[in-house]
Amino acid sequence: MRVQLCGVRGSTPAPGRDFVRYGGNTSCVAIAWDGAEPTLLLDAGTGLSRVSRKLEGRPFRGTILLGHLHWDHTQGLPFFRSGDQDGSAVRLLLPAQGEESAEALLGRGMSPPHFPITPGQLRGAWSFGHVEEGEFDIEGFTVLAREIPHKGGRTFGYRISDGLHTVAYLSDHHPYTLGEGPDGFGPYHEAALTLAADVDVLIHDAQYTAEEFPARRAWGHSAIDYAVGLAQAAGIGQLVLFHHDPRRTDDEIDQIAQSLRSAPVLVTLAREGDCVPLP
Repeated sequence: MRVQLCGVRGSTPAPGRDFVRYGGNTSCVAIAWDGAEPTLLLDAGTGLSRVSRKLEGRPFRGTILLGHLHWDHTQGLPFFRSGDQDGSAVRLLLPAQGEESAEALLGRGMSPPHFPITPGQLRGAWSFGHVEEGEFDIEGFTVLAREIPHKGGRTFGYRISDGLHTVAYLSDHHPYTLGEGPDGFGPYHEAALTLAADVDVLIHDAQYTAEEFPARRAWGHSAIDYAVGLAQAAGIGQLVLFHHDPRRTDDEIDQIAQSLRSAPVLVTLAREGDCVPLP
């Protein structure tokens, strides 16, 4: 499989010259079979626009799998040129949030007076559905969905395999909800370890530094140190730190990367447009 980082910023886009090298678009990861166009998209933040550029305007035919429904993971949907056109065929799946339909849940934030159209008015063939915890076949990939703690609605992390390589995606993760854990950043709980165990690549929420975390530990995200500790505990091949704080400049991310050169696992900092190398 081929894994491209299309949006790596958290919470809100970060425009401006201080955010050019790592990118300012919010969460979106495109997964494709090697040599083919992407058919599985993880989240639909503003980074979704990069998928349209990759397709050169051709219609997208595949599945969008949302980890949760916060704005920074959905605001790319109405501007997804390759999805909003004749000839597209898009299945959008999101974690079940009770009895309300998936389309109605999306419509809370995408409908008048908040936005001119509803999800059902997007052009092309769109369908909307729920996922529960479990293992599924999506676009030929084996996908394991597990609920992980994150404030403000049910949130899933995912483990995706093509039979040769495996990638785990925990973009918004607040393990501190479950207690302090061994290092004060939250426990390495069962769902996170199951998703991450022995994967080739772990893409993980890394919004706060250890110094920032005490003042922001109730805000719903992970510390960088937690992601490194989880990667070590799970025996992963490579950790990709993702969901950068919107105020984190390129130079500050460079400093974080430098500080992690001697980490106990291979660590890279997510950069918009990069393809994640797989062994």
